[in-house]
Amino acid sequence: MPLEAMPWGDAVAAPTDVPLPQADSRSIAVRFQQVARHFGEVRAVDSVDLDIRAGEFFAMLGPSGSGKTTCLRLIAGFEQPDAGHIEIFGETVEGVPAYRRNVNTVFQDYALFPHMTVLDNVAYALRVRGVGKGERRERARRALALVQLEGYDDRRPAQLSGGQRQRVALARALVGEPKVLLLDEPLGALDLKLREQMQVELKELQQRLGITFVFVTHDQSEALSMSDRLAVFNEGRIVQIGTPEEVYDRPRNRFVAGFVGASNVLEPDIAEALSGLRGPFSLRPERISLLGDADPQVSNLETDFVQASGRIESLLFHGATRRLAVTLTTAGTGTTLLVTLPAAPGQTLRPGSAVRLAWPRAAMHVMDES
Repeated sequence: MPLEAMPWGDAVAAPTDVPLPQADSRSIAVRFQQVARHFGEVRAVDSVDLDIRAGEFFAMLGPSGSGKTTCLRLIAGFEQPDAGHIEIFGETVEGVPAYRRNVNTVFQDYALFPHMTVLDNVAYALRVRGVGKGERRERARRALALVQLEGYDDRRPAQLSGGQRQRVALARALVGEPKVLLLDEPLGALDLKLREQMQVELKELQQRLGITFVFVTHDQSEALSMSDRLAVFNEGRIVQIGTPEEVYDRPRNRFVAGFVGASNVLEPDIAEALSGLRGPFSLRPERISLLGDADPQVSNLETDFVQASGRIESLLFHGATRRLAVTLTTAGTGTTLLVTLPAAPGQTLRPGSAVRLAWPRAAMHVMDES
């Protein structure tokens, strides 16, 4: 079946954080039920429940050793679970070897054969399956066209740039028409500009084909910018699943608040002294504004905004923005907030300057105590 006529359709499931325990198994690409994988005393994956919907771009995000890559290997069949149940489009896959699963994997190091041409690299999996030479070459050329590498058939991997080699690896993974494409930190070896370009191309490719993409990364910006939904991993468990907006704006606990972007954590006593609200709260730096000398002092009880005074401890220039660290003189000595401001011409801020801050009460998101 040609790639352009793949059976998965064009629709991508609308992202939402609503659990789907009763979902039709045909709408679920990958399902984990209490899945565990241990290596000696190390619980790499610890009782994970997860539904990845058909046709979505799903990211697994977490620090090294958090369990995300082991989950990917469990889907691929490179690892087998010690406990629990895994389904791929409704079919049980425990004990099913990797070559019999309708999934494919793109690795960070590309894993291309250096002695083969680009076309032969892409066609290799079809050759192993016994597909005839003419058909496999035609399918390989269609796969190369999908990743914008027409005319590169006879080149060797050493003659390609990093981005081109990554596209060859993608074409090789797509040529077998998998139902699920697994991507294991595929952009980690690229420089920043090329990585950002490939993020756009990967997302556009996934939307065009409608294939389920499962993307493992430790880069928060990649996960937030590319995924329909993401799972944040820590110590072998999923600590939060949701859309990028949900995870960023409403982190469930301190770990998520600190790992997914930058966030201020207002401890219960400080939060209560500043706003009258008690809890641990997350407060994103870009939600904080700087009040000028002409701005009026307004009682917290008469406004939807919280105000505080402080002193700038440090200031970093980031092109379009500036990042300030401000130690509060209101509500307790020693509390420091990160503040992200748009860079303004003529703005004279420097360490040691006294400043007044304000932010919407609605920007304070209450978290679990953990």
